[in-house]
Amino acid sequence: MALQAPKACLRVQGTDIVDLDGNRVILKGCATGGHTNMENFITGYPGHETEMRAAMLGVLGREKYDFFFDKFLEYFFTSSDAKFLASLGINCVRIPINYRHFMDDLNPSVIKPEGFKLVNRIVDACAAEGLYTILDMHTFPGGQNQGWHCDTGIHKALFWEFKDLQDRMVNLWVEIAKHYQGNTWVAGYNPMNEPGDPDHVNLQAFYRRVEKAIREVDAHHILFLDGNTYAMDFSAFKEVLPNCVYAIHDYATMGFPAGEPYVGSPAQKETLQKSYERKVEFMKAHGVPIWNGEFGPVYASTDYADHDKINSQRYDLLGQQLTIYRKDQISWSIWLYKDIGFMGMVHADPNSPYVQLLKPFLAKKKRLGLDKWGRDDGANSDVASVYAPVIQHFRDEIPAEFVDGRYPQVWRVEGHIHRVLRETLFSEIMCGEYASYFAGKTLDELDALAASFKIENCVKRDGLNEILRKDAAVKGV
Repeated sequence: MALQAPKACLRVQGTDIVDLDGNRVILKGCATGGHTNMENFITGYPGHETEMRAAMLGVLGREKYDFFFDKFLEYFFTSSDAKFLASLGINCVRIPINYRHFMDDLNPSVIKPEGFKLVNRIVDACAAEGLYTILDMHTFPGGQNQGWHCDTGIHKALFWEFKDLQDRMVNLWVEIAKHYQGNTWVAGYNPMNEPGDPDHVNLQAFYRRVEKAIREVDAHHILFLDGNTYAMDFSAFKEVLPNCVYAIHDYATMGFPAGEPYVGSPAQKETLQKSYERKVEFMKAHGVPIWNGEFGPVYASTDYADHDKINSQRYDLLGQQLTIYRKDQISWSIWLYKDIGFMGMVHADPNSPYVQLLKPFLAKKKRLGLDKWGRDDGANSDVASVYAPVIQHFRDEIPAEFVDGRYPQVWRVEGHIHRVLRETLFSEIMCGEYASYFAGKTLDELDALAASFKIENCVKRDGLNEILRKDAAVKGV
């Protein structure tokens, strides 16, 4: 029997998200990342989703290609996944979406019904278990940032330079808002994931425009607005828009291989607190709600001799972050729900057909450090030494006042070099090798590979899930 839907959409009231009766609702959940927007470290391919899909189409042909990806999308998130998440006590699921599910670049004026069919299935499965959903547009034509997860295959955010690209996405959001207006299980819309606006003014102009357009067809749903520079910087924001929650992403370097191990020292706790406070200064100054749309460490596989120790430290780190969030009673969405064993609450079994098929390729990709997320050059010194002379060459030839000036400056020249050489060019060429592993597979074999992501065939990360379960049980006052 389906649960009765809330009688009204959630809304903003002061610093809180509230229901129809004015009761505070703290959204605690996760993102389905890797599903309706695929990412390289989540499912194991190199580079960008569109390039990977093109390589897979070349190897499989249209019939098998459509079959495999249809089955992948079917199996990755089902009613069983929603039931599992509800059993943990969390109450919200963020759905990252690749705009290409709704729009073809060569025919952008036509909104594809297949996109709604795909997202509806997730929204409805979650609603049946009493879970709210947040619709997150994770990719934009031309790229809203410089990262791999906006699926452009380049290292520039061209979206900000072309009004026609902006027009397309405003129009898409209008159609999405028309479709979901009145659906009270949808907590709201996250119009843009991790913007990277080099000028720090285009983003705010886009938010004003898309907010106005959405409100004309849907006056009630909350908008969850990410800060600039990957949801970490509100320093240039000038105004607060109505019925909007402002969103940070709060990853801690101590949760990644390149960071110092987390031991819970006073200095480390202070670092976590200061990083958080810097990101939420705008929200506290303006008295608006805070949503932490992404956070979470990565976890060591059994390939690491001290993986138990590493993962225990990462769990402690996560626990400390949740302590900070509880103090301010903010909403949060951990990244992420399901993957092949890197940071998911649930992950494909190492003995599954998919992971076993790609085992040599995954090992090679890890050794080469192609994925930015969780790259461990300290464990791959031979590969790191390939790039060290290139980095030094840039530093030798470019005056110091310019070498680290490219936006986002926090990447420094090292990050930009790795973005172009490893995460873009090298990874693009490697897509063919990834796809070659699927050559000659029958439909039954492709079905089994896709079914590796069914929750019934996956492994649950119990340590992580227990931490989330305990926090979800703490209700706001």
